[in-house]
Amino acid sequence: MFATGVAAAALTGGVLFVLPNGASAAQFPTFGLPFAAGQSTGSAGIHSDDGTSGVKNALDLNPDDGVVRAPLAGTVHIQHCDGGDWVTIDHVDGWRTGFYHMEQIRVSEGQQVEAGVELGDIGNALPCGGSSTGAHVHFTIWQLSASAAERADNPIAAGNWDDVSYGELSGKVADAVGEPMDGKVFGGWLFNEGAEQYSGTATNQASSEVVELPGSFDYTG
Repeated sequence: MFATGVAAAALTGGVLFVLPNGASAAQFPTFGLPFAAGQSTGSAGIHSDDGTSGVKNALDLNPDDGVVRAPLAGTVHIQHCDGGDWVTIDHVDGWRTGFYHMEQIRVSEGQQVEAGVELGDIGNALPCGGSSTGAHVHFTIWQLSASAAERADNPIAAGNWDDVSYGELSGKVADAVGEPMDGKVFGGWLFNEGAEQYSGTATNQASSEVVELPGSFDYTG
Protein backbone atom coordinates (compact mmCIF):
# COMPACT_ATOMS: atom_id res chain seq x y z
CA MET A 1 0.00 0.00 0.00
CA PHE A 2 1.29 3.47 -0.93
CA ALA A 3 1.19 6.02 1.88
CA THR A 4 -0.46 8.76 -0.21
CA GLY A 5 -3.41 6.53 -0.99
CA VAL A 6 -2.28 5.02 -4.31
CA ALA A 7 -2.80 1.26 -4.16
CA ALA A 8 -2.98 -1.59 -6.63
CA ALA A 9 -5.77 -4.09 -7.09
CA ALA A 10 -5.31 -7.16 -4.88
CA LEU A 11 -5.97 -10.03 -7.19
CA THR A 12 -5.50 -13.73 -7.81
CA GLY A 13 -5.32 -15.85 -10.95
CA GLY A 14 -4.02 -19.06 -12.48
CA VAL A 15 -1.50 -19.82 -15.21
CA LEU A 16 -3.58 -21.03 -18.13
CA PHE A 17 -1.92 -19.79 -21.30
CA VAL A 18 1.53 -19.92 -22.91
CA LEU A 19 3.37 -16.77 -23.96
CA PRO A 20 3.12 -16.34 -27.77
CA ASN A 21 6.41 -16.64 -29.64
CA GLY A 22 8.10 -13.29 -30.14
CA ALA A 23 5.94 -11.48 -27.60
CA SER A 24 8.74 -9.05 -26.74
CA ALA A 25 10.16 -8.69 -30.24
CA ALA A 26 8.31 -5.52 -31.29
CA GLN A 27 10.15 -2.24 -30.75
CA PHE A 28 8.77 -0.26 -27.86
CA PRO A 29 6.94 2.87 -29.05
CA THR A 30 7.57 6.41 -27.83
CA PHE A 31 4.89 6.59 -25.15
CA GLY A 32 4.00 9.54 -22.99
CA LEU A 33 2.73 9.09 -19.47
CA PRO A 34 -1.06 8.68 -19.19
CA PHE A 35 -1.77 12.20 -17.93
CA ALA A 36 -1.05 15.81 -18.89
CA ALA A 37 2.44 17.25 -18.56
CA GLY A 38 3.17 20.08 -16.19
CA GLN A 39 2.13 18.37 -12.98
CA SER A 40 3.36 15.88 -10.44
CA THR A 41 2.15 12.37 -9.76
CA GLY A 42 2.49 9.87 -6.98
CA SER A 43 3.36 6.31 -7.85
CA ALA A 44 3.24 3.17 -5.73
CA GLY A 45 6.05 1.63 -7.77
CA ILE A 46 6.27 -1.18 -10.28
CA HIS A 47 4.32 -4.35 -9.53
CA SER A 48 2.42 -7.22 -11.05
CA ASP A 49 -1.34 -7.01 -11.52
CA ASP A 50 -2.00 -8.88 -8.29
CA GLY A 51 0.86 -7.21 -6.45
CA THR A 52 2.29 -10.53 -5.27
CA SER A 53 3.72 -12.55 -8.16
CA GLY A 54 4.06 -12.73 -11.91
CA VAL A 55 5.27 -10.29 -14.54
CA LYS A 56 5.64 -6.75 -13.18
CA ASN A 57 3.71 -5.03 -15.94
CA ALA A 58 1.85 -2.37 -13.94
CA LEU A 59 2.35 1.06 -12.42
CA ASP A 60 -0.11 2.97 -10.23
CA LEU A 61 -0.36 6.72 -10.84
CA ASN A 62 -2.37 9.57 -9.30
CA PRO A 63 -1.67 12.82 -11.22
CA ASP A 64 -2.57 16.07 -9.50
CA ASP A 65 -5.47 16.91 -11.86
CA GLY A 66 -6.95 13.42 -11.59
CA VAL A 67 -7.43 13.07 -15.36
CA VAL A 68 -6.20 10.01 -17.28
CA ARG A 69 -5.14 10.57 -20.89
CA ALA A 70 -4.01 8.41 -23.80
CA PRO A 71 -0.21 8.00 -23.72
CA LEU A 72 -0.07 7.36 -27.48
CA ALA A 73 -2.43 7.25 -30.45
CA GLY A 74 -4.46 4.08 -30.82
CA THR A 75 -7.83 2.34 -30.88
CA VAL A 76 -9.96 2.22 -27.74
CA HIS A 77 -11.55 -0.99 -26.53
CA ILE A 78 -14.09 -0.99 -23.73
CA GLN A 79 -13.76 -4.17 -21.67
CA HIS A 80 -17.05 -5.13 -20.00
CA CYS A 81 -17.61 -6.89 -16.68
CA ASP A 82 -20.66 -7.29 -14.44
CA GLY A 83 -19.43 -4.41 -12.29
CA GLY A 84 -18.94 -1.99 -15.17
CA ASP A 85 -16.33 -1.14 -17.80
CA TRP A 86 -12.64 -0.43 -18.07
CA VAL A 87 -10.46 0.78 -20.93
CA THR A 88 -7.65 -0.60 -23.05
CA ILE A 89 -5.97 1.01 -26.07
CA ASP A 90 -4.33 -0.89 -28.92
CA HIS A 91 -1.27 0.88 -30.35
CA VAL A 92 1.23 0.11 -33.10
CA ASP A 93 2.90 -3.31 -33.42
CA GLY A 94 0.57 -5.11 -31.01
CA TRP A 95 1.25 -2.95 -27.98
CA ARG A 96 -1.71 -2.51 -25.63
CA THR A 97 -2.11 -0.27 -22.61
CA GLY A 98 -4.75 -0.66 -19.91
CA PHE A 99 -6.39 1.75 -17.49
CA TYR A 100 -8.15 0.17 -14.51
CA HIS A 101 -10.02 1.84 -11.61
CA MET A 102 -11.05 4.77 -13.82
CA GLU A 103 -14.34 6.57 -13.24
CA GLN A 104 -16.27 8.88 -15.58
CA ILE A 105 -14.96 7.10 -18.70
CA ARG A 106 -15.08 9.52 -21.64
CA VAL A 107 -14.21 7.31 -24.63
CA SER A 108 -16.13 4.64 -26.54
CA GLU A 109 -15.50 1.29 -28.22
CA GLY A 110 -13.52 1.60 -31.45
CA GLN A 111 -12.75 5.28 -30.97
CA GLN A 112 -9.50 6.43 -32.56
CA VAL A 113 -7.62 8.62 -30.12
CA GLU A 114 -4.50 10.72 -30.30
CA ALA A 115 -2.01 11.10 -27.47
CA GLY A 116 -3.39 13.34 -24.77
CA VAL A 117 -7.10 12.63 -25.32
CA GLU A 118 -8.98 12.36 -22.03
CA LEU A 119 -9.97 8.79 -21.15
CA GLY A 120 -11.56 9.36 -17.74
CA ASP A 121 -10.73 10.18 -14.14
CA ILE A 122 -8.61 8.34 -11.62
CA GLY A 123 -10.81 6.46 -9.19
CA ASN A 124 -11.58 3.34 -7.21
CA ALA A 125 -13.79 1.50 -9.71
CA LEU A 126 -13.65 -2.31 -9.52
CA PRO A 127 -15.63 -3.47 -12.59
CA CYS A 128 -14.01 -6.91 -12.75
CA GLY A 129 -12.87 -7.31 -9.15
CA GLY A 130 -9.77 -6.39 -7.20
CA SER A 131 -9.46 -3.65 -4.61
CA SER A 132 -8.41 -0.02 -4.26
CA THR A 133 -7.69 2.10 -1.21
CA GLY A 134 -7.18 5.45 -2.92
CA ALA A 135 -8.09 7.04 -6.25
CA HIS A 136 -5.54 6.22 -8.96
CA VAL A 137 -5.16 4.59 -12.36
CA HIS A 138 -3.67 1.10 -12.57
CA PHE A 139 -1.62 1.53 -15.78
CA THR A 140 -0.64 -1.73 -17.50
CA ILE A 141 1.19 -2.82 -20.67
CA TRP A 142 0.80 -5.94 -22.80
CA GLN A 143 2.15 -7.21 -26.13
CA LEU A 144 -0.48 -8.86 -28.37
CA SER A 145 1.78 -10.59 -30.87
CA ALA A 146 -0.22 -13.76 -31.55
CA SER A 147 -0.75 -14.97 -35.10
CA ALA A 148 -4.13 -14.69 -36.80
CA ALA A 149 -4.76 -18.39 -36.12
CA GLU A 150 -3.89 -18.01 -32.43
CA ARG A 151 -6.17 -15.00 -32.19
CA ALA A 152 -9.04 -16.93 -33.74
CA ASP A 153 -8.63 -19.83 -31.32
CA ASN A 154 -8.00 -17.91 -28.11
CA PRO A 155 -9.74 -14.70 -27.01
CA ILE A 156 -6.93 -13.92 -24.56
CA ALA A 157 -4.41 -13.80 -27.40
CA ALA A 158 -6.83 -11.69 -29.43
CA GLY A 159 -7.33 -9.25 -26.59
CA ASN A 160 -11.05 -9.95 -26.26
CA TRP A 161 -11.31 -9.63 -22.49
CA ASP A 162 -15.00 -9.05 -21.87
CA ASP A 163 -16.11 -10.72 -18.63
CA VAL A 164 -12.50 -11.67 -17.82
CA SER A 165 -12.10 -11.22 -14.07
CA TYR A 166 -9.21 -9.20 -12.73
CA GLY A 167 -7.96 -12.38 -11.14
CA GLU A 168 -7.70 -13.90 -14.61
CA LEU A 169 -6.02 -10.74 -15.90
CA SER A 170 -3.36 -11.08 -13.23
CA GLY A 171 -2.90 -14.75 -14.06
CA LYS A 172 -3.52 -16.12 -17.51
CA VAL A 173 -3.58 -12.76 -19.32
CA ALA A 174 -0.42 -11.44 -17.67
CA ASP A 175 1.38 -14.75 -18.19
CA ALA A 176 0.36 -14.81 -21.84
CA VAL A 177 0.89 -11.25 -22.98
CA GLY A 178 2.07 -9.16 -20.02
CA GLU A 179 5.13 -7.03 -20.71
CA PRO A 180 7.46 -5.94 -17.88
CA MET A 181 7.61 -2.24 -17.07
CA ASP A 182 11.31 -2.74 -16.36
CA GLY A 183 13.48 -0.78 -18.80
CA LYS A 184 10.56 1.03 -20.47
CA VAL A 185 10.42 4.79 -21.05
CA PHE A 186 7.21 6.79 -20.67
CA GLY A 187 7.23 10.55 -21.12
CA GLY A 188 11.00 10.80 -20.81
CA TRP A 189 11.10 8.76 -17.58
CA LEU A 190 12.87 5.39 -17.54
CA PHE A 191 11.26 2.91 -15.16
CA ASN A 192 13.15 0.05 -13.53
CA GLU A 193 11.60 -2.52 -11.23
CA GLY A 194 12.97 -3.31 -7.80
CA ALA A 195 13.56 -6.63 -6.14
CA GLU A 196 10.22 -6.37 -4.33
CA GLN A 197 6.70 -5.60 -5.47
CA TYR A 198 5.81 -1.90 -5.31
CA SER A 199 9.36 -0.67 -5.66
CA GLY A 200 11.86 0.44 -8.28
CA THR A 201 13.07 3.72 -9.72
CA ALA A 202 12.02 6.38 -12.20
CA THR A 203 14.92 8.14 -13.94
CA ASN A 204 14.47 11.40 -15.85
CA GLN A 205 16.28 10.90 -19.15
CA ALA A 206 17.00 14.61 -19.57
CA SER A 207 18.27 15.50 -16.10
CA SER A 208 19.35 12.05 -14.81
CA GLU A 209 17.24 12.66 -11.68
CA VAL A 210 16.46 9.34 -10.00
CA VAL A 211 13.28 8.95 -7.95
CA GLU A 212 12.84 5.96 -5.67
CA LEU A 213 9.44 4.33 -5.92
CA PRO A 214 7.07 4.56 -4.11
CA GLY A 215 7.46 8.28 -4.55
CA SER A 216 6.43 11.34 -6.53
CA PHE A 217 7.91 12.98 -9.59
CA ASP A 218 7.16 15.83 -12.01
CA TYR A 219 6.15 15.17 -15.60
CA THR A 220 7.28 17.95 -17.94
CA GLY A 221 6.40 16.16 -21.17
